[in-house]
Amino acid sequence: MTPLDAQIRDEIRRSGPISVARYMEICLLHPEHGYYTTRDPFGVAGDFTTAPEISQMFGELLGLCLGQAWLDQGRPSPFTLAEIGPGRGTLMADLGRAIRIVPGMSEAARLHLVEASPHLRAMQRQALGELVHADDVAALPQAPLFLIANEFFDALPIQQFQRGAQGWAERLIGLDGEDLRFGLGPPLSVDLPGVEGDVIERCPAAGAIVTEIASRIATHGGVALILDYGGWNGRCDTFQALSAHRPVDPLAAPGMADLTAHVDFAHLAAAADAAGCAFGYTTQGALLGALGIAARAEKLAASGDAGALVAARRLTDSAEMGELFKALAIWPKAAPAPAGFTRQPTRGADRET
Repeated sequence: MTPLDAQIRDEIRRSGPISVARYMEICLLHPEHGYYTTRDPFGVAGDFTTAPEISQMFGELLGLCLGQAWLDQGRPSPFTLAEIGPGRGTLMADLGRAIRIVPGMSEAARLHLVEASPHLRAMQRQALGELVHADDVAALPQAPLFLIANEFFDALPIQQFQRGAQGWAERLIGLDGEDLRFGLGPPLSVDLPGVEGDVIERCPAAGAIVTEIASRIATHGGVALILDYGGWNGRCDTFQALSAHRPVDPLAAPGMADLTAHVDFAHLAAAADAAGCAFGYTTQGALLGALGIAARAEKLAASGDAGALVAARRLTDSAEMGELFKALAIWPKAAPAPAGFTRQPTRGADRET
């Protein structure tokens, strides 16, 4: 039994079954025993490996993408360079090294990291030096904002709704004896298409975060790059847990495994559009290909990096991360599209509510 088992069971006994969102909140962010509060989950020794841990090329190319956007928007100075969910600081270190070749950009940047974990904050300071930590995106300055978020939105708490014999109901977590079990709440008065067993996931926090980001960009300029696994208007149960790089039962050991769900990029794009920004949407593989990862990998391989070509394939191949992971860019409507993206018409209305 994990330290959070008793707390979750007590809450269910007192108040009834809890939402998937509440379960994720407790497991990931509990101040003493939460997954992100207590450990470094990244890399071979952790539970999962993210793109920046695979190769420096990921951060370098995205840094140059932001660099070109900074030039296209008239070199604003000073500006906020931000990352949400920055992990060990690996992505920002690679990105920061790349933007140093853009004349004046590093000098104009004011680095802000949005991070809740004290453990990871200490690692980020060690990796990056002088920076400002923020508890949430609302604390970022009202200034031009050039922001990146890689595998951040997938860990935000989600609600799940399932169509049962009596219609749609929220999927909840309750007790079966002493064991945690999924079940359904009372039927909801909503009329959405679907067949029995269909699952819809919603992440209210995601839209609010993108609204904060896009409002700054619409007002002051900048670009946000969001990369994560997911799709557009997905409809299925994507709630999952990883431990030691393997899928595990998400209810088996609260607080001991990473809990995530696929990101609905339609929801994020709709929030950006409502805040007055343009957006573009593509796959990670297509974006990195357009930014020149093949040439960069060949150059690194020629200089002695034996793993560069394999890393490039892992990041871009459709059988690896290239298709599963998507990329969303957000920028002011009057500005050019960032490199690797095409301005898209409003698609938020396609999303069911």
